[in-house]
Amino acid sequence: MDVSVLVPIRNEAAVIRETARKIVDQRFSGAAEFLMIDGASEDGTRPILERLAAEDERVRVIDNPAGDLASALNLGLEAARGEFVVKMDAHTYFPPDYVQIGVDRMRKGDVGWVSGPQVPFGVDPWSRRVALALGTRLGVGGSGKWAATFGRDGEDAEKELDTGVFSGVWRRSTLEALGGWEPDWPVNEDSELASRYLAAGERLVCVASMGARYVPRGSLRGLARQYSRYGFYRAKTARRHPASVRPYHLVPAAVVCVVILALIGPRDLRRLARLALVPYAAAQALESVRAARGAERSDAALLPAVFTTMHMSYGSGYLAGCLRFGMPLAALARRLVRRLGLSPGR
Repeated sequence: MDVSVLVPIRNEAAVIRETARKIVDQRFSGAAEFLMIDGASEDGTRPILERLAAEDERVRVIDNPAGDLASALNLGLEAARGEFVVKMDAHTYFPPDYVQIGVDRMRKGDVGWVSGPQVPFGVDPWSRRVALALGTRLGVGGSGKWAATFGRDGEDAEKELDTGVFSGVWRRSTLEALGGWEPDWPVNEDSELASRYLAAGERLVCVASMGARYVPRGSLRGLARQYSRYGFYRAKTARRHPASVRPYHLVPAAVVCVVILALIGPRDLRRLARLALVPYAAAQALESVRAARGAERSDAALLPAVFTTMHMSYGSGYLAGCLRFGMPLAALARRLVRRLGLSPGR
């Protein structure tokens, strides 16, 4: 077996027929198996998967009673027989050569993890607006996993990544040696795993031609919940892996603190905080104007609401994570040392 494709699934009846077909129809020259890992779905997903398994001997359905993503991936890894492991999301539209390109790149032997960029793809008004925001620097921060960061680079382009990674391809032996996915990370599990890969000296690369269409949340409420959880578990990752922290992880939490001061701080601090929010509002307006080119005016007009939801939710989640797991003091000290131009040993 050359490749084991792990597909964590829970309550995806609305899209699984289409996305699962695109996954099993991958153009791949070797032997592949597709492990559909069902997290106790309650919406009719399971019969669809069983029908697919009955029609295609390469497909196996695995039970994930715990229901969370890390458990699903670890169950899939335990059952996997392939030399390589590929993670594919049931709510994402992958290109037909995703597996082939990833495995070919892995076989060159100079990288430990190959992935493709996330390509935001809206299917309704709010997911379209979120996708528009994710095409801007203000929407993606400094993360290199998004399609917007590739600019006009060709399909052969690739870039080094840090801990911001979307799905991907691994050698199974390396993944097992590093312990698979951490069960205590129901969110941000890829970033936690990426931190261990980097600490082990492995390289992570993102290949432009492996870009997959990702459907964002279709409401501000859903977006807020998603980004709050991202921030919460990013704080946990920062506590465990100080080297994983980047400035753009900390900025939303700083914005939340400034907003709090602007609302309920002492009078002088309130004034300063409100002044500090002016450039932030200006940056939102500027990015919205830029994004408006070629987009619906109504979508561009609502981008500030999307940006604010993303940043405030992530920042609040990060602060809550610091309260729950402890301040990532080692990470902050590391950033300060770099800012001062000192070596860690001085």
